[in-house]
Amino acid sequence: MGSFKGHALPGTLFLMVGAWHIWSSVLRYVSNPKSFEVRVWNPVHGFDGKLKYLELYVVAIGAFIDLCIELLYSTHLKFFVNGILNTSHLNDFEHSGMLLMFFLLGAIALLSEKTSFISLPQGALCLIAAAAFCAEYLLFYFHSTTHKGLEGYYHLILVLLIGLCILSTVAGALLPNSFPVDLCSGIAITLQGLWFYQTAFTLYGPMLPVGCLVKGNAIYCHPDSEVRGELLANFQLFSLVLGVLVAVVGSYGFAASRYGNSDLRSMHLVQDG
Repeated sequence: MGSFKGHALPGTLFLMVGAWHIWSSVLRYVSNPKSFEVRVWNPVHGFDGKLKYLELYVVAIGAFIDLCIELLYSTHLKFFVNGILNTSHLNDFEHSGMLLMFFLLGAIALLSEKTSFISLPQGALCLIAAAAFCAEYLLFYFHSTTHKGLEGYYHLILVLLIGLCILSTVAGALLPNSFPVDLCSGIAITLQGLWFYQTAFTLYGPMLPVGCLVKGNAIYCHPDSEVRGELLANFQLFSLVLGVLVAVVGSYGFAASRYGNSDLRSMHLVQDG
């Protein structure tokens, strides 16, 4: 079983990165649709370039802090017991491996952008990001902590959203000029962050369904309550998807009216004609 903080912290990181990716993708497309390119990360303009690499620092530093929490704080540095790996903290070790992949993604992207040591195209960074999401997918799919019942259902939905992140990121490497692919990647990351939050509030917070209770390291539900909880999860997912899509349409409309150029307007006129 996890914890509220253990889901809220990664949820915050994914939500921030995903929302920024959506807005940046929309803004880049409406500003110049003909030269649009898929990007793994998006620079922050203004402030004399001081915040240009803010997204990469958020990914690298956020993943590193969470990695230290999982590997050093949660395990109390008791990595081995009687000469063998401490099995009571296997889930912490697994989480650390996943977070290490996202830390490496941020670090490699920073090295690629700020040094001449390595210079990777966006397609290569897309594949590195996909590898990080694959590590996350495998972690939750083959988790040493067996998720059953309502807890398992929430984590199954999380695995599906991670799978969408993998597919959209790989598609970004294959279709480097596709606006729908880049936008889908941002939507998938945002939904993953929101679902982390939804899981935290539902399973480890005040939204635990009636008829379910936390006992020890597991969540137990009456059969009828478990069914209602799964139906509630479906409704929550639908609400989050709808909310994100409305936000995307709204942001596109705002960006197009504020920053759209003549090429975008002519493309819309051709499609309408």
